[in-house]
Amino acid sequence: MTRRRMLQRSALGFGSVALADLLRNDGLLGMESLSPSHSRATTRSVIFIFQGGGPSQVDTFDPKPLLQELHGRDVPESIGKNIPKIARSPLNNLLGSPWKFRPYGESGIPVSDLHPELGRCVDDLCVIRSCQHDSPIHAPAEFIATTGTQVGDRPSLGAWLTYGLGSENSDLPGFVVFKTGETIRPPAIGTGFLPARFQGVPVDSEKGIPNLALPPGFTESDRVAQLRLLGALNRQHLERHPDDSELEARIRAYELSFRMQMTAPAAFDLKQETSETHSLYGLDQKETAEYGRICLLTRRLVERGVRFIQIRSGGWDAHADIEDNHGKKCRAIDKPLAALLIDLKRRGLLDETLVICGGEFGRTPASQRGTSKPGRDHSPSGYTTWLAGGGVRGGQIIGKTDEVGYAAIERPVHPNDLHATILQALGLDQHELVYEHHNRRELVTVNGGKVVQEVFG
Repeated sequence: MTRRRMLQRSALGFGSVALADLLRNDGLLGMESLSPSHSRATTRSVIFIFQGGGPSQVDTFDPKPLLQELHGRDVPESIGKNIPKIARSPLNNLLGSPWKFRPYGESGIPVSDLHPELGRCVDDLCVIRSCQHDSPIHAPAEFIATTGTQVGDRPSLGAWLTYGLGSENSDLPGFVVFKTGETIRPPAIGTGFLPARFQGVPVDSEKGIPNLALPPGFTESDRVAQLRLLGALNRQHLERHPDDSELEARIRAYELSFRMQMTAPAAFDLKQETSETHSLYGLDQKETAEYGRICLLTRRLVERGVRFIQIRSGGWDAHADIEDNHGKKCRAIDKPLAALLIDLKRRGLLDETLVICGGEFGRTPASQRGTSKPGRDHSPSGYTTWLAGGGVRGGQIIGKTDEVGYAAIERPVHPNDLHATILQALGLDQHELVYEHHNRRELVTVNGGKVVQEVFG
């Protein structure tokens, strides 16, 4: 089944929006829009906050009283024998968390002192404590989290959703990427075997979309004439090379860039926001200003119909001095993330916006060897991801790790399961959104994931 036929035959409300966009692009439909009507969909947009490097679950959302008691000692045999081999190094010199946990909200979910602002939003959070996979290496683990496998040759989740649902705003990219800290790994925002036009568009939080302004001395009419000539030449070339998706993507990019030059500057103009909103996101504080801008711009893009926004916050790889590393990272992001949830909620957007936050793995309960200040190693066998909005039932915990936090022992959730759950929130069946590649019907979830139905209550 082709993408278009799938959208026509399914009852997807948001699919109808994408279909309308496809038909308009082909000149088969007027500019009138089709209204979403799919009752199963609980969200319209997705915000994926990716914490590159791997935040520690036992220092943020998964308290372990026994770990505190066993600080400096080895893992008891009664626990160690049940820990998967991939998570068994090291099992000595356990490190209790430097931070205290306390319950928040009506749900009483415990959150560490690293996240006091997010703690106040805990009744909107669904905390999955049992995420797991089997790669302890950064790049492959990030690819699992963003593309479904560790190879790095498949489409990213944002590319899949833009391919499947399109964008509700033809003047802005459907898939936008922000970053702080480390460089983005290209496969994590790439298109794999999908057409290149579904690639994520990196955006600078201060400058906005790169190269958006017209060059000095050029008028709007000059730009229109230039694009017409480029379009004619590119289409002549495309006729001779009809299977070149990168050339097709370049043509679409020229057209989109012109539309963005006319409309995007307003989306990135934070001067339109009140001083109260600036303060809410921490734009008036040095530590939170950068992440605050990103989160405020994210809310503004969601308002304008951008389908998928990925925020990559790098620098969580705390092999040494976890107290300094996680302390700085959380002071930078805690207030802005809480502000994003609060602002979406008060504007009536949280119910239709799914927010996901987590890294490629967690960190070991034991201290990293050979460091003067204690840190933690990589741990993919049991870590935390939280979700909010978009039909998610907040104020709940799903899954469980062992008594010191090495591995998931109850309700394990693989990234493919999370992807299947995200698709369901958007009204998509993971087995219907397919792309034929090398005579294989490729799925977003590779060989299929299990929807975490408890997320939706």
